[in-house]
Amino acid sequence: MQRKTVIFIADSLDNAHKFQQVLSALDVNVAPGSSMQFKKLLAQHPDRDLVIYEARGDALGTVASVEAALAEEGATAMLVIVNEDQLAQFRLPVSCKADFVVHGASAAECATRIRQLLWPGNEGSSADYITVDNMTVNLATYQVKVGGEPVDLTYLEYALLAFLVTHPGRTYSRDALLRRVWGFDYYGGSRTVDVHVRRVRAKLGPELAQRLETVRGVGYLWNA
Repeated sequence: MQRKTVIFIADSLDNAHKFQQVLSALDVNVAPGSSMQFKKLLAQHPDRDLVIYEARGDALGTVASVEAALAEEGATAMLVIVNEDQLAQFRLPVSCKADFVVHGASAAECATRIRQLLWPGNEGSSADYITVDNMTVNLATYQVKVGGEPVDLTYLEYALLAFLVTHPGRTYSRDALLRRVWGFDYYGGSRTVDVHVRRVRAKLGPELAQRLETVRGVGYLWNA
């Protein structure tokens, strides 16, 4: 069996060292480099199977530019390394199989996500998918499709939707959603939940949006 090829792009030494160690334990060919070398490495490795890319600064813009470059060169799986403070605006690529890890994730988690992208035959059990009407939520890849088409959600929009659809028929207050989805005390106020709910509804379309119900004076629930 031909060995898989991974292009690994990182500008920080800590990620460079950790992922080099992770990849060295896998049976793959590794082409490492910095962000300045990315397009050169794409040209040198047209048959690559995975791109691991450290998103720095403008994570949304960085991922979009990398996704566009990959689309020009042919479909390639992608693993994005993001900082925790980038999650609010982060979107997974929708034109290729993609996943992400947060900066500081354990080597074991990084290795697991790499394996899932490189050898998809070993993942994807029915428990990873939730189907509601014409919507499919893939809990393994953090992606949502409606009518077979990818829905462009930020990470927090996805996380909010995934949490509610996996806990149907139960009402959660805004504060409870902040704790369960955001995972910390959000100092900007609980109304940020309302903003994300409006965005999720708009992106799902009118029929599915009706399932994300407002319980006046309490919070929100997913009506299955």
